[in-house]
Amino acid sequence: MWVFLGSDCLLFGALISTYMLYKDRIGPTDLGPEEMFDIPFTSVSSFVLLMSSLTVVLAITALRRNDIRRSRIWLLSTAILGAIFVGGQVYEFTAFYREGLGYTTNLFGTAFFTLTGFHGVHVTVGIIFLMSMYIQSMRGKLTSAQEERLEIIGLYWHFVDVVWIVIFTIVYLFPQ
Repeated sequence: MWVFLGSDCLLFGALISTYMLYKDRIGPTDLGPEEMFDIPFTSVSSFVLLMSSLTVVLAITALRRNDIRRSRIWLLSTAILGAIFVGGQVYEFTAFYREGLGYTTNLFGTAFFTLTGFHGVHVTVGIIFLMSMYIQSMRGKLTSAQEERLEIIGLYWHFVDVVWIVIFTIVYLFPQ
């Protein structure tokens, strides 16, 4: 898992660097990030994603204690929080498209949608992992023997959260 996360870190680093290079490449009549971004909305969405780090820790802790019912509740809570975040991204992307910013509008749009969309795909993959563990728990196949598997999923989930903190800071809080 560490090798995967390391390579993913390099990939996100390249995408963030590309965004930094192209963030000012907008047309003379195009809206810039300052006019497009809804910081309060994205802040709430970010908070939801960060809270999901807590719920995945609670799922792991419950599984360690062999409390399958609580682990199941926290797994589902984490997946729901992740889905709310992804739903927020879809809403935001739709709003940007209506405002005239698409993937091919300009280099800023391409870099923005590639970076944030790639992160959204990572969150979605994490939700799939979480739901697979949840389904296992519903079938009675989740035991404390699978704690390591859940810890690996948790590690991936925390990585996705940390990456979002970096993206949110660079893209939304300091757009220029």
